[in-house]
Amino acid sequence: MLSHERIWLAIDHLAQRHGLTPSGLARRAGLDATSFNRSKRVAPDGRKRWPSTESLAKILRATGASLDEFLQLIEPRAIAPAPVLPLIGSTALATSRQVGPDGLPALKGWEELDFPDLGTQKCFAIEVEGDGLMPLYHDGSVLVVCAAAPVRRGDRTLACLSDGTLLAGDLRRRTARAAEFAAIAPGEPERMLPAALIAWMARVMWVRH
Repeated sequence: MLSHERIWLAIDHLAQRHGLTPSGLARRAGLDATSFNRSKRVAPDGRKRWPSTESLAKILRATGASLDEFLQLIEPRAIAPAPVLPLIGSTALATSRQVGPDGLPALKGWEELDFPDLGTQKCFAIEVEGDGLMPLYHDGSVLVVCAAAPVRRGDRTLACLSDGTLLAGDLRRRTARAAEFAAIAPGEPERMLPAALIAWMARVMWVRH
């Protein structure tokens, strides 16, 4: 049933699935940041306010979610078992340096990690080994990344270079020639990586420190 409560709850869940607040989802979709605030869901006189079809279309486009996925958030049809993600050590991942066309590493013998549903996106988990991703991630951190998801400005991103180096940062701009990353700490320079040096890039979907 398309109830007022369930539709707004589905918007909240869609935002959470992409690591965003409702305000962050609205901004990503090009809407006013307050569009999905709880105070906007009911008028001062008590009338229920519904999100417009234009707003829904924009958040689906901004997140890459399908209409069917959104409807599943409104009315879950069945409770599926939690998906199991490949869990790979960062050292092995850096050694391989390859992600296949299906968005998964070209490795064998990985471990497994139970993880909440991420829709139709194929993801894998990386256990950080050593201090190569400091200060963002330390030894033992687990990152869930999706190499098949579109990477947009502002996304926390993991890049693997052709020499096996792994770099993490917030993407500022990506062109056919290079990817630019924001400074990790105040006073540090921004980083620019030539596209020819990047073996693959993935959006960081979730982190366990």
